[in-house]
Amino acid sequence: MDACCQSIEKEEKQPAVSVEKLEWMYEQMVKIRYYEDQMVEAYTEGKTPVFNIGARAVPGEMHLATGQEPAAVGMCVHLTKEDTVTAPHRPHHNAIAKGVDLKKMTAEIFGKETGLGKGKGGHMHLFDPEVKFSCGGIVGAGIPHALGAAMTSKMQGKDSVAVAFIGEGAANAGSFHESLNLAAVWNLPLIVVVEDNSYGISVPKSSATSVESNDLRASAYGIAGAYVKDNDPVAMYKAAEEAIARARTGQGPTIIEIETYRYLGHFQGDPELYRDPAEVPGLRQKDPIAKLKKMLSETESVSENDLEAMENRAKQEVDEAYQFARDSSYPNPEDALKDVFNS
Repeated sequence: MDACCQSIEKEEKQPAVSVEKLEWMYEQMVKIRYYEDQMVEAYTEGKTPVFNIGARAVPGEMHLATGQEPAAVGMCVHLTKEDTVTAPHRPHHNAIAKGVDLKKMTAEIFGKETGLGKGKGGHMHLFDPEVKFSCGGIVGAGIPHALGAAMTSKMQGKDSVAVAFIGEGAANAGSFHESLNLAAVWNLPLIVVVEDNSYGISVPKSSATSVESNDLRASAYGIAGAYVKDNDPVAMYKAAEEAIARARTGQGPTIIEIETYRYLGHFQGDPELYRDPAEVPGLRQKDPIAKLKKMLSETESVSENDLEAMENRAKQEVDEAYQFARDSSYPNPEDALKDVFNS
């Protein structure tokens, strides 16, 4: 088997990553975690004691990414505004790490006219052309979109890349296989990041997927595959760095699967009867944010004051975004059919 077709398991000691990059990753992870924690509170307003999915400030379904921060920051730390990112129905961590306007994103989730889509899309349909980010609620649908962006980059002679974030369940969809086959045939700068949080809604990965990890499927397309164990942000950084270097230099696509952890339910209100009650407390004991904070605190150039400043900046930005969303107006009812495709 060619070296490019072999799965790369990140078990060895990780090479050094600059303190500046680690600081960026830490601040983004804190921001993502705090954002999702605040969304739990905002979403639950008026939905108790009887759960009403359409009630109050944030109506509709809500899929949060608490615990899955390393997948987003380890990849997006390497990206520019010219690189494209697509995300699935659990998109907030990917959006924040890519640099989506946090105020407009939050307003969109609250259904306000100042939102990215004027309040008409909600949290599963975030679109920010300024940083080339989009997401959608159809499983696996973002992969062909990223494929198109990768093809555009190659046809225009640019070195930009396209990254599709998906859950492990989407790796069993036809769009995954068809897109990767074309990406390999055309040697496109596409990277598919499989966030394996162990469950496709409530179905364990072991019950639905024929391979131990989806990076192994890279050999079927003659492309590179990498596996990141234990939700490690530094290992994700290195796997992403290598994949992006290949993509930017015309060496084709990569599949990265990261073993990550979803602390919350598939959606807010999920009774989680499919999980052992001891599972999440065990996962939280090896939280990636705490690990990265410890790593930074052990470096000579990062003080406790520095870490506190990063945390305060992240939380202030989130608080301002939520306040902006709450203060914004709802769209006028007569605008409901504007910006809608008509045949």
